[in-house]
Amino acid sequence: MAEWNPALYRRYEDERTRPAAELLARVPLAAAARVVDLGCGPGNSTELLVRRFPGAQVTGTDNSEAMLVSARERLPQARFELSDIATWAPATDGAPDLIYANAALQWVADHEALIPRLFAALAPGGVLAVQMPDNRAEPTHRLMRELAAEAPWKEPIGDYTRLRTELLDIGGYYDLLAPLAAEVDVWHTIYQHRMDSAAAIVEWVRATGLRPFIDPLSPELRASYLAEYERRIDAAYPVRTDGKRLLAFPRMFIVARKAA
Repeated sequence: MAEWNPALYRRYEDERTRPAAELLARVPLAAAARVVDLGCGPGNSTELLVRRFPGAQVTGTDNSEAMLVSARERLPQARFELSDIATWAPATDGAPDLIYANAALQWVADHEALIPRLFAALAPGGVLAVQMPDNRAEPTHRLMRELAAEAPWKEPIGDYTRLRTELLDIGGYYDLLAPLAAEVDVWHTIYQHRMDSAAAIVEWVRATGLRPFIDPLSPELRASYLAEYERRIDAAYPVRTDGKRLLAFPRMFIVARKAA
Protein backbone atom coordinates (compact mmCIF):
# COMPACT_ATOMS: atom_id res chain seq x y z
CA MET A 1 0.00 0.00 0.00
CA ALA A 2 1.29 3.49 -0.81
CA GLU A 3 2.52 5.86 1.90
CA TRP A 4 -0.12 7.65 3.99
CA ASN A 5 -0.81 11.30 3.15
CA PRO A 6 -0.86 13.43 6.34
CA ALA A 7 -2.12 16.55 4.54
CA LEU A 8 -5.10 14.69 3.08
CA TYR A 9 -5.85 13.04 6.42
CA ARG A 10 -5.80 16.38 8.24
CA ARG A 11 -8.34 18.09 5.95
CA TYR A 12 -11.06 16.71 8.23
CA GLU A 13 -8.98 16.81 11.39
CA ASP A 14 -11.68 18.31 13.62
CA GLU A 15 -14.12 15.55 12.67
CA ARG A 16 -11.48 12.84 13.11
CA THR A 17 -10.33 14.22 16.47
CA ARG A 18 -13.81 14.42 17.99
CA PRO A 19 -14.10 10.66 18.67
CA ALA A 20 -10.50 10.66 19.92
CA ALA A 21 -11.44 13.28 22.51
CA GLU A 22 -14.62 11.45 23.48
CA LEU A 23 -12.68 8.23 23.96
CA LEU A 24 -10.13 9.97 26.16
CA ALA A 25 -12.89 11.59 28.23
CA ARG A 26 -13.97 8.12 29.38
CA VAL A 27 -10.50 6.99 30.46
CA PRO A 28 -10.64 6.55 34.27
CA LEU A 29 -7.12 7.73 35.11
CA ALA A 30 -6.33 10.77 37.25
CA ALA A 31 -2.65 10.60 36.30
CA ALA A 32 -0.28 8.52 34.21
CA ALA A 33 3.48 8.10 34.02
CA ARG A 34 3.66 6.33 30.65
CA VAL A 35 1.17 6.70 27.79
CA VAL A 36 1.30 5.06 24.36
CA ASP A 37 -0.70 6.23 21.33
CA LEU A 38 -0.83 3.29 18.92
CA GLY A 39 -1.37 4.37 15.32
CA CYS A 40 -0.86 8.02 16.21
CA GLY A 41 -1.10 9.33 12.63
CA PRO A 42 -0.13 13.02 12.33
CA GLY A 43 -0.29 13.49 16.10
CA ASN A 44 -3.79 14.92 16.52
CA SER A 45 -4.71 12.22 19.05
CA THR A 46 -1.27 12.36 20.71
CA GLU A 47 -1.78 16.08 21.32
CA LEU A 48 -4.88 15.27 23.37
CA LEU A 49 -2.86 12.82 25.47
CA VAL A 50 -0.08 15.36 26.09
CA ARG A 51 -2.66 17.89 27.30
CA ARG A 52 -4.47 15.37 29.53
CA PHE A 53 -1.29 13.96 31.10
CA PRO A 54 1.27 16.81 31.06
CA GLY A 55 3.72 14.98 33.31
CA ALA A 56 3.66 11.70 31.41
CA GLN A 57 6.13 10.20 28.99
CA VAL A 58 3.92 10.11 25.89
CA THR A 59 4.98 7.93 22.96
CA GLY A 60 3.21 7.82 19.61
CA THR A 61 3.74 4.91 17.25
CA ASP A 62 2.81 4.52 13.60
CA ASN A 63 3.86 2.41 10.61
CA SER A 64 3.98 5.47 8.33
CA GLU A 65 7.14 7.56 8.34
CA ALA A 66 5.26 10.41 6.63
CA MET A 67 2.73 10.49 9.48
CA LEU A 68 5.53 10.44 12.05
CA VAL A 69 7.31 13.37 10.37
CA SER A 70 4.09 15.38 10.64
CA ALA A 71 3.57 14.30 14.27
CA ARG A 72 7.13 15.26 15.28
CA GLU A 73 6.71 18.71 13.76
CA ARG A 74 3.49 19.16 15.67
CA LEU A 75 4.67 17.81 19.05
CA PRO A 76 8.46 18.03 19.44
CA GLN A 77 8.10 17.33 23.17
CA ALA A 78 6.64 13.85 22.58
CA ARG A 79 8.44 10.71 21.46
CA PHE A 80 7.42 9.05 18.19
CA GLU A 81 8.48 5.63 16.95
CA LEU A 82 8.06 3.68 13.72
CA SER A 83 6.42 0.34 14.53
CA ASP A 84 3.74 -2.12 13.50
CA ILE A 85 0.91 -2.58 16.00
CA ALA A 86 0.78 -6.28 15.13
CA THR A 87 4.24 -6.77 16.66
CA TRP A 88 4.45 -3.78 19.02
CA ALA A 89 5.62 -4.34 22.58
CA PRO A 90 6.13 -1.74 25.31
CA ALA A 91 9.57 -0.37 26.07
CA THR A 92 11.61 -2.18 28.68
CA ASP A 93 11.72 0.87 30.98
CA GLY A 94 8.21 0.25 32.27
CA ALA A 95 4.70 -0.85 31.35
CA PRO A 96 2.31 1.87 30.16
CA ASP A 97 -0.50 3.19 32.31
CA LEU A 98 -2.54 3.91 29.18
CA ILE A 99 -2.51 2.19 25.80
CA TYR A 100 -4.67 4.32 23.53
CA ALA A 101 -5.59 3.37 19.96
CA ASN A 102 -7.84 5.77 18.07
CA ALA A 103 -8.98 4.57 14.60
CA ALA A 104 -5.99 2.25 14.21
CA LEU A 105 -6.77 -1.33 15.22
CA GLN A 106 -9.21 -1.85 12.33
CA TRP A 107 -6.09 -2.20 10.16
CA VAL A 108 -4.63 -4.99 12.31
CA ALA A 109 -5.62 -8.65 12.02
CA ASP A 110 -6.52 -11.29 14.64
CA HIS A 111 -8.23 -9.21 17.32
CA GLU A 112 -8.91 -12.31 19.41
CA ALA A 113 -5.15 -12.40 20.10
CA LEU A 114 -4.34 -8.69 19.70
CA ILE A 115 -6.74 -7.22 22.26
CA PRO A 116 -5.76 -9.53 25.16
CA ARG A 117 -2.06 -9.03 24.30
CA LEU A 118 -2.37 -5.24 24.46
CA PHE A 119 -4.32 -5.45 27.71
CA ALA A 120 -1.68 -7.73 29.25
CA ALA A 121 1.02 -5.15 28.43
CA LEU A 122 -0.53 -2.57 30.80
CA ALA A 123 0.83 -1.67 34.20
CA PRO A 124 -1.38 -2.63 37.18
CA GLY A 125 -4.36 -0.27 37.23
CA GLY A 126 -3.70 0.68 33.62
CA VAL A 127 -6.27 1.30 30.91
CA LEU A 128 -6.69 0.10 27.33
CA ALA A 129 -8.75 2.61 25.31
CA VAL A 130 -9.77 1.76 21.75
CA GLN A 131 -11.92 3.46 19.12
CA MET A 132 -12.55 1.87 15.73
CA PRO A 133 -14.70 2.83 12.75
CA ASP A 134 -17.54 0.31 12.47
CA ASN A 135 -18.76 1.40 9.06
CA ARG A 136 -18.35 -1.60 6.78
CA ALA A 137 -22.12 -1.70 6.21
CA GLU A 138 -22.35 2.01 5.35
CA PRO A 139 -22.73 3.04 1.67
CA THR A 140 -19.19 4.48 1.61
CA HIS A 141 -17.66 1.08 2.32
CA ARG A 142 -20.26 -1.13 0.68
CA LEU A 143 -19.73 0.75 -2.59
CA MET A 144 -15.95 0.35 -2.34
CA ARG A 145 -16.43 -3.41 -2.28
CA GLU A 146 -19.06 -3.42 -5.01
CA LEU A 147 -16.75 -1.61 -7.42
CA ALA A 148 -13.81 -3.80 -6.44
CA ALA A 149 -15.82 -6.81 -7.66
CA GLU A 150 -16.49 -5.27 -11.07
CA ALA A 151 -14.41 -4.96 -14.24
CA PRO A 152 -12.07 -3.31 -15.04
CA TRP A 153 -10.98 -2.83 -11.41
CA LYS A 154 -11.49 -6.38 -10.10
CA GLU A 155 -8.27 -7.93 -11.36
CA PRO A 156 -5.75 -5.27 -10.20
CA ILE A 157 -7.44 -4.85 -6.79
CA GLY A 158 -7.61 -8.59 -6.20
CA ASP A 159 -9.24 -10.10 -3.13
CA TYR A 160 -10.86 -7.06 -1.53
CA THR A 161 -12.00 -9.08 1.50
CA ARG A 162 -8.41 -9.00 2.83
CA LEU A 163 -8.16 -5.21 2.74
CA ARG A 164 -9.62 -4.57 6.16
CA THR A 165 -9.97 -6.58 9.35
CA GLU A 166 -13.38 -8.06 10.07
CA LEU A 167 -14.28 -6.60 13.46
CA LEU A 168 -15.98 -8.52 16.23
CA ASP A 169 -19.32 -7.21 17.38
CA ILE A 170 -19.25 -5.08 20.50
CA GLY A 171 -20.25 -8.03 22.69
CA GLY A 172 -17.32 -9.98 21.33
CA TYR A 173 -14.85 -7.36 22.56
CA TYR A 174 -16.60 -7.25 25.92
CA ASP A 175 -16.31 -11.03 26.21
CA LEU A 176 -12.58 -10.91 25.38
CA LEU A 177 -11.84 -8.38 28.10
CA ALA A 178 -14.39 -9.04 30.84
CA PRO A 179 -12.56 -12.08 32.30
CA LEU A 180 -9.29 -10.10 32.38
CA ALA A 181 -10.35 -6.63 33.47
CA ALA A 182 -11.53 -4.98 36.64
CA GLU A 183 -13.92 -2.87 34.54
CA VAL A 184 -15.00 -2.82 30.89
CA ASP A 185 -16.97 -0.04 29.19
CA VAL A 186 -18.16 -0.53 25.59
CA TRP A 187 -20.40 1.66 23.46
CA HIS A 188 -21.32 2.75 19.94
CA THR A 189 -21.71 6.26 18.57
CA ILE A 190 -23.01 7.13 15.11
CA TYR A 191 -21.67 10.53 14.07
CA GLN A 192 -23.49 12.54 11.42
CA HIS A 193 -20.91 14.64 9.61
CA ARG A 194 -22.15 17.56 7.50
CA MET A 195 -20.38 17.32 4.15
CA ASP A 196 -20.43 19.86 1.34
CA SER A 197 -20.82 17.40 -1.54
CA ALA A 198 -20.42 13.85 -2.77
CA ALA A 199 -16.87 14.83 -3.77
CA ALA A 200 -16.17 15.84 -0.16
CA ILE A 201 -17.30 12.42 1.07
CA VAL A 202 -14.97 10.78 -1.45
CA GLU A 203 -12.12 13.01 -0.26
CA TRP A 204 -12.80 11.98 3.35
CA VAL A 205 -12.61 8.24 2.71
CA ARG A 206 -9.81 8.58 0.16
CA ALA A 207 -7.47 9.46 3.04
CA THR A 208 -8.25 6.22 4.90
CA GLY A 209 -10.61 3.38 3.96
CA LEU A 210 -10.46 3.88 0.20
CA ARG A 211 -6.66 3.73 0.02
CA PRO A 212 -6.24 -0.06 -0.25
CA PHE A 213 -8.75 -0.15 -3.10
CA ILE A 214 -7.22 2.57 -5.27
CA ASP A 215 -3.52 2.21 -4.47
CA PRO A 216 -3.07 -0.89 -6.71
CA LEU A 217 -4.74 0.80 -9.69
CA SER A 218 -3.01 2.49 -12.61
CA PRO A 219 -3.66 6.25 -12.91
CA GLU A 220 -6.28 5.61 -15.62
CA LEU A 221 -8.10 2.91 -13.64
CA ARG A 222 -7.89 4.95 -10.46
CA ALA A 223 -9.52 7.91 -12.19
CA SER A 224 -12.34 5.75 -13.58
CA TYR A 225 -12.86 4.00 -10.23
CA LEU A 226 -13.08 7.30 -8.37
CA ALA A 227 -15.44 8.80 -10.96
CA GLU A 228 -17.83 5.85 -10.71
CA TYR A 229 -17.48 5.72 -6.93
CA GLU A 230 -18.38 9.40 -6.64
CA ARG A 231 -21.38 8.90 -8.93
CA ARG A 232 -22.69 6.14 -6.64
CA ILE A 233 -21.89 8.13 -3.50
CA ASP A 234 -23.89 11.02 -4.95
CA ALA A 235 -26.93 8.73 -5.24
CA ALA A 236 -26.41 7.16 -1.80
CA TYR A 237 -26.14 10.42 0.19
CA PRO A 238 -28.98 12.77 -0.75
CA VAL A 239 -28.76 16.54 -0.52
CA ARG A 240 -30.39 17.85 2.67
CA THR A 241 -32.51 20.98 2.93
CA ASP A 242 -29.43 23.15 3.60
CA GLY A 243 -27.55 21.79 0.59
CA LYS A 244 -25.28 19.57 2.68
CA ARG A 245 -24.93 15.76 2.79
CA LEU A 246 -25.00 13.79 6.04
CA LEU A 247 -22.25 11.19 6.30
CA ALA A 248 -23.26 8.63 8.92
CA PHE A 249 -20.12 7.29 10.60
CA PRO A 250 -20.58 4.55 13.24
CA ARG A 251 -17.70 4.07 15.66
CA MET A 252 -17.07 1.49 18.37
CA PHE A 253 -15.47 2.40 21.72
CA ILE A 254 -13.82 0.11 24.28
CA VAL A 255 -12.29 1.14 27.60
CA ALA A 256 -10.95 -1.58 29.90
CA ARG A 257 -9.18 -1.07 33.24
CA LYS A 258 -6.73 -3.54 34.70
CA ALA A 259 -6.87 -4.42 38.39
CA ALA A 260 -4.38 -2.47 40.50
